[in-house]
Amino acid sequence: MAKQKPTGNPMLRQVQKMQEEMLAAQEALAAETVEASAGGGVVRATVTGTGELRAVKIDPAVVDPDDVEMLEDLVVAAVTEAMRQAQARQAERMGGLTGGLDLSAFGL
Repeated sequence: MAKQKPTGNPMLRQVQKMQEEMLAAQEALAAETVEASAGGGVVRATVTGTGELRAVKIDPAVVDPDDVEMLEDLVVAAVTEAMRQAQARQAERMGGLTGGLDLSAFGL
């Protein structure tokens, strides 16, 4: 009787494929950027798809030494919105690969 070649574990192949797809999606997210603004565009924040803050742009016209608090609030609002958009993009990309499973406990 001839020996059959092992076909491998189909579940393991599926998991490996999913890992490869997730890595590709993470690399794509790192290369993408999202931009959000506050105060009608006077403060803009740029964040990568993985949530790394890349830039904050402030229109000099909004800089008022007597109202630094307003500028601080605008910066926080722009960064918060950019981060929210990046998280939404992550969920969209990664959720499609994992079928909506939360794999954060596995470091994924």
